[in-house]
Amino acid sequence: MCDVHTLGAMDTDATTTTDAFEERLVRALNESGLMLLLSLGHRTGLLEAMAGAAPETSSALAARTGLDERYVREWLGGMVASGIVENDPQTGNYWLPEAHAQLLTNAGPVNLAVYSQFIAILANVEDDVVRCFHEGGGVPYSRYPRFQEVMASDSAQTVLPALFDGILPLAEGLPERLDRGIHVLDCACGRGRALMAMAERYPTSRFVGYDLSEEAIAWARQETEKAGLGNLTFEVRDLSDFDITAEPAAYDLVTTFDGIHDQAKPRSLLKGIHRTLAPDGIYLVQDIHASSHHHLDREHPLGTMLYAVSVSHCMTVSLAQGGEGLGTMWGRERALAYLEEAGFRDIEVHQLEHDFQNDYFVCRK
Repeated sequence: MCDVHTLGAMDTDATTTTDAFEERLVRALNESGLMLLLSLGHRTGLLEAMAGAAPETSSALAARTGLDERYVREWLGGMVASGIVENDPQTGNYWLPEAHAQLLTNAGPVNLAVYSQFIAILANVEDDVVRCFHEGGGVPYSRYPRFQEVMASDSAQTVLPALFDGILPLAEGLPERLDRGIHVLDCACGRGRALMAMAERYPTSRFVGYDLSEEAIAWARQETEKAGLGNLTFEVRDLSDFDITAEPAAYDLVTTFDGIHDQAKPRSLLKGIHRTLAPDGIYLVQDIHASSHHHLDREHPLGTMLYAVSVSHCMTVSLAQGGEGLGTMWGRERALAYLEEAGFRDIEVHQLEHDFQNDYFVCRK
């Protein structure tokens, strides 16, 4: 039996734990609000306008950006409250510190404000997701009108900067083969920015991109035509039956950049990729770095956010197609199992210094 002193200690510990948890939730509410404010600042151009600019009033900033002053003033209030923007109450001037601009605008090596947009996009389908919790099924791609746009911005910061110096060289001899001229397919290509970069860099190679999104493919075709890339084509294609419809031994290189985990039938796509690879072909995969076990994802620096993305996008769009609903956080262990099941026997796993969010798999038959 516990004595009164023990019970008192237990009560104190419980109170301390509850207080700490309350503080955490309050911080989370504030940080969630910050993400919405950053998204607004990114999309309206306010963050870019303030980067490197002299201190100025809300009226001057609104006039310079062509925005409504009342909205600008309230946004600045939130930015000051969050500690992102500084202000001088005597002059009424506001400014964005250079150290902050380096991470929130194109003035620095990475623009983290890009990722704040996911919060608003996912919140927009919350009612649909709640319905799915009760009824099953999923939320279709058509409910995410800006998702491909934001994913293209994401790819521009993770894939494109490292594509030629970091990613392609993971497969020994691959850049030299691309120089000589090979046939390349990118499955689930989105807006195809990686393909465009490769098609421009390697004019003797031929490139094809498949994606289910008509909006993404239309954008990719338009940009490809503007760039005059005659060695690159795009096609709207459902890859759920790719294990049957893939042209055998047609490609020397197949890539998927963050494209497997939200497929309706990821196993079928992987089997199709194995089928369509030439005997000496290479399959290069970028996908989310995670464990296939929930308790191990506690240490993931973006684990909570990525599970939110999964529930509200990646898993549910797969389920909307009657698919497996693999989810964003399917993890390295399951990825290796699926790749082996598809027929790949030579699999290397890499991580790049600049990209803690993704694993890179180099797969051969």
